[in-house]
Parts: sequence; structure tokens; C-alpha cells
Amino acid sequence: MNRPLRLVFAGTPEFAVPHLAACLSENVEIAAVYTQPDRPSGRGRQLAASPVKQAALAAGLRVEQPESLKLREARARLRSLAPDLMVVVAYGLILSPKVLAIPHLGCWNVHASLLPRWRGAAPIQRAILAGDAQTGVCLMRMEAGLDTGPVLLRRELDIAPDDSGGSLHDRLAVLGAQALGEGLRRALAGETLVATPQLETGVAYAHKLDKAEARLDWNESATVLERKVRAFDPWPVAEADLAGERVRVWRAQALPGAAANPGGIVAANKHGIDVACGDGMLRLLEVQRPGGRRISAGDYLNARPELKRS
Repeated sequence: MNRPLRLVFAGTPEFAVPHLAACLSENVEIAAVYTQPDRPSGRGRQLAASPVKQAALAAGLRVEQPESLKLREARARLRSLAPDLMVVVAYGLILSPKVLAIPHLGCWNVHASLLPRWRGAAPIQRAILAGDAQTGVCLMRMEAGLDTGPVLLRRELDIAPDDSGGSLHDRLAVLGAQALGEGLRRALAGETLVATPQLETGVAYAHKLDKAEARLDWNESATVLERKVRAFDPWPVAEADLAGERVRVWRAQALPGAAANPGGIVAANKHGIDVACGDGMLRLLEVQRPGGRRISAGDYLNARPELKRS
């Protein structure tokens, strides 16, 4: 292009911040950054700016925070920015066909899964919960459907056996920013990225996380429960009933073994607390008592010595 690519960036959470940085590092002009309105946060419920807003202001960028893009006035405001391209990463607002049609090069989205698997709100956690061995990111051209657009770039990533929702989130954010940066560089060089339609088979929906899902049911297999512990770290965090006390479980390991009574403690020592499950045992390695902080299983047993057993 003879002039910098003029784009609008739309994103809200921490996942989107590296992607905004990727745009800043390329030869593009960011007309504005769209992000969700400030929301109450913390114990004091004070209004807090989104991570993307904080990054945008630090970079001296214009910030727009409409409650919705459904209103004609909001669309007119976006149209007045005359963007060539709109980049959307975990923005949190639905973009109607009228909005998608405003940038003459369309709208790009970075999604944290290997589409069409795990369309929707929580692809990172759902991949861990399902026991997927691999995930990745897709740079896609947006259309009216939910994460149904054709894919421009696709990058794969192995899920490590100890990956949590948080660690996988961070690795995918870096990978997504790299894919976006590559897409922008190729577009700036005059290349037309090939848009590959998604397969119609293998579609799975990553529904939004519910805190109720984080309750561990000892009748389930240890393998399933370990995945829940990993997937729900750092939110909403797995919870379990342990010898009459509700605890949060931050780290755990699935072990083989004959289960006696699901929920019963099989062993409790410096190595961890082994709890019988419907299939196998779950070794609790790091827990949190109500009102307390994260502690090792050994420290928990020091506070509840009656549970110790070899």
C-alpha cells in the first residue's frame, strides 16, 4: 500500500493486549481502539478500565467505549473513522452485518482454537476439559455467524500435560499476536490472504464457563477431575468437599488405583492428599481453605493433622 493501513482495533481482556501491541509494531495507523465500557471491579466495586483500554491510553491512542454497536449513532461514529480494516480480539460485543461491512477490507478476528473446533466464548478451557492434545489460533475473516468465518491463517500448539487455563491462555495470546502480525505484514506487502472456508464437520461449541462446573464430583474419574482443576485455574477455580470442609483445589494429579468410597481419603502425607474417585485417585497438591491463601497439601495437613495417613 502507498499509505499506512488504517485500522480500528476492538478488544477488551488481557488476551487482546498482545494483539494490540502487534498492530502497533506494524506499519499501520490505528484510528481508534474500541473496548467495553468500564465495569465495577474488586471488593470496592470501583469502575475499572479494561486491560485493552489501559494499553491503548498508555500508547496515546483514541479510545471508544460504546455500550453497543447496534445503534445508528454508534455505527456512524465508526464509519466516520474510515477504517480500511477492523481487527477484533475478544471484544465482547456482537458485530452485526452492518458493522462488518463498514471497513472496506472487512473485519479480522483472532480466535483461540483450531476452528471449527471450539467456536464460542471459552475455547481455551474447553480444550483442556476435553483432553485435547492440540489447540491453536485462527486468524479469520468475520461474518455474521458465531466464529464461522473463513480462516486466513492457522497456527497450532500442543497442550502440555500440566497446562492450566491461565498458562495456555498466555501462550495462545502470544501465538495469536504473531499470527496477526504476519497477516498484517503480508497484507501490507500487497498479498491477498487466501480465505479457507471452515469444515462442516468437527464443529464444537465452547460455552461460557459457569461457576457450578467447578464443583468436583468425586464420582467422576480422576482424569476428568484433574482436567477440571487445570482448566478452571485461574477462574473460577475448582472446589471440592474434603473431609467436611469446602476447599479450592489449585493443583492436582490423577493417579491409578482402586477406588473404595469416592470422596474418601486414601492417603495423606508430604506427597499430597489422595482422594478416591469413581475411577482412580486424585492427588491434591495445592489447596485453599475458606478465607485463606493457596497452600501446599503438606501445609494443609499441618493445620488438620487428624487427616494424616500413610
